[in-house]
Amino acid sequence: MSINTKENIDAIFEKLESFLKSKTVIGEPIKIGETTIIPFIDITFGLGTGGGGGKDEKGNDGTGSGAGAGAKISATAVLVIKGDQVELLPIKKAGGLEKLLDMVPEIVDKVKEQKEDDD
Repeated sequence: MSINTKENIDAIFEKLESFLKSKTVIGEPIKIGETTIIPFIDITFGLGTGGGGGKDEKGNDGTGSGAGAGAKISATAVLVIKGDQVELLPIKKAGGLEKLLDMVPEIVDKVKEQKEDDD
């Protein structure tokens, strides 16, 4: 493996390590009125590398290498704290989002505000 490839792989792992902290698994709390919502996030990633060398028909040496990474982040649940009521709502199961909307109807306004601020 060439020095450049090793440096690139080391850099990829370093970036992934700094990215995959507990903050990416348990998100920042979101305060909406008297309710606090804490998202729980699933992270999946993969990394691949390869390299090789050889000679062409004229006897010239050649080498090549490459690396790649992919990641997927998805919300799996939210912890809702509203007064004395604490509930973990799974996002992927049917009814989780509906129950969140029932518990925190102001969340729709908060999302709309955030979208307008981003525009």
